[in-house]
Amino acid sequence: MIPAYLSELFKPQQYDANNFFLIAGPCVVESEELVMEIGEKVSGICRNLGIPYVFKASYRKANRTSASSFTGIGDDNGLSLIKKVGDTYQLPTTSDIHAHDEAAMAAPYIDILQIPAFLCRQTDLLLAAADTGKIVNVKKGQFLSGPSMKFAVDKIKLAGNDKVMLTERGTTFGYQDLVVDYRNIPWMQEHGCPVIMDCTHSLQQPNQTTGVTGGNPQLIGTIAKAAIAAGADGLFIETHPNPAIAKSDGANMLQLDRLEPLLQELVRLRKAIV
Repeated sequence: MIPAYLSELFKPQQYDANNFFLIAGPCVVESEELVMEIGEKVSGICRNLGIPYVFKASYRKANRTSASSFTGIGDDNGLSLIKKVGDTYQLPTTSDIHAHDEAAMAAPYIDILQIPAFLCRQTDLLLAAADTGKIVNVKKGQFLSGPSMKFAVDKIKLAGNDKVMLTERGTTFGYQDLVVDYRNIPWMQEHGCPVIMDCTHSLQQPNQTTGVTGGNPQLIGTIAKAAIAAGADGLFIETHPNPAIAKSDGANMLQLDRLEPLLQELVRLRKAIV
């Protein structure tokens, strides 16, 4: 399902209306060169495959395991570069916000405000995001079920904003792992929202004693294919030319040159089930 408020964002793009949409980009803005390279390459791939595309990068990482972890290049610089990617390649853009006062700050630069999973119950954050009038994408908390996300949706809609999306990103399984319950895709669609599968963060192995989050990126394709088969409206995939040197979430990201063959498979799968 691509609702009207998303279709408006995708208007400059040529795409198959029956296709899934893609949210993709690096975990965090590291440099202008990085975001422009990824924006150019992914937009070209998606244009060729008829996939509507939203560029994603975090302008700041507020939730890091270690105090010494990279958090960004500065809010203004990060947001300005995200906007530059969108303007240059005619793409809608998204980034996370972490506190209620960030909503109004970020809204002029991006089209979709993303609410991190750990913060999906923060009422003041949800209301501030709703008040901007932007699309709000709420990631399901690792500690919540799909049906319980109706309360996050209700908070945003009661604030007068019907432009809500939900993202499944796995459920805590013990101290250092996550599992994906694909029942959450149809359950969250019952809230009247498009549902996105986060194929990278659902493979995190958090809380490692090294201070760096681990992951299983070799399973991104498995997660993505199962999500398409389960009827997900969109996919979220973080990607980087060289994840080994990425400054955030390198253990979870898909290497950029592996994205196109995976998307080709997923488009064929989508056509087979629609």
